[in-house]
Amino acid sequence: MPTNARALAAIVLTSLLAPTVWGQDLSKVPGLVDAAEKAADLKVELKYSTADNFIKKDVYGDLEKCYLQTVAADMLAKASTALKAMRPDLVLLAYDCVRPVSVQRQMWAVVKGTPQQGYVANPNTPTGSIHNYGCAVDLTIADQDGKPLDMGTPFDFFGQAAQPRHEFKLAAQGKLTHAQWANRLLLREVMVRAGFIPIASEWWHFNCAPNQVARKKFEKVP
Repeated sequence: MPTNARALAAIVLTSLLAPTVWGQDLSKVPGLVDAAEKAADLKVELKYSTADNFIKKDVYGDLEKCYLQTVAADMLAKASTALKAMRPDLVLLAYDCVRPVSVQRQMWAVVKGTPQQGYVANPNTPTGSIHNYGCAVDLTIADQDGKPLDMGTPFDFFGQAAQPRHEFKLAAQGKLTHAQWANRLLLREVMVRAGFIPIASEWWHFNCAPNQVARKKFEKVP
């Protein structure tokens, strides 16, 4: 079996055996708010509340809402407004918002020791993931029916094709079409206008503040 196939098989097997831990009421966590109450046009489809994710299991249980720190939710509302002004036919679609450390541990257990390890923050470090603080959001752009625009790769794709730092090369090689690139640029434009910070490794990920600032200002959600 090829190395990549063995790694993928190990990820799927580990995810099936890992226990699901969920039971927090995030509406009661100080500082967190339902972002959809701030951004009226926001659509939410939490990928980790389904099996449609890289670990192939639901680790969020009944969670269906996008909870973020208030400042991040306000910024997301600004991004939504900016998108509506530019393209009234489109909306933001959130895939992941706050991610409790308990879930981060499950994700880390799946990728630890595999080629995908670099894509998931180690929860056993003092920093962890900025998602754990409610200061990051993973999202895309969709039409009014909730159908995502073509960004060139799916959400949670592990590889260079999903990395903004490689977009010029990908476009030159014909691996990223001009339409796909334009969709990514539109997403980045409205998010950056609202104050979010994109990252070089994932087209869908945006932080509400620099890592050090977020980790000093907010507490991790256990």
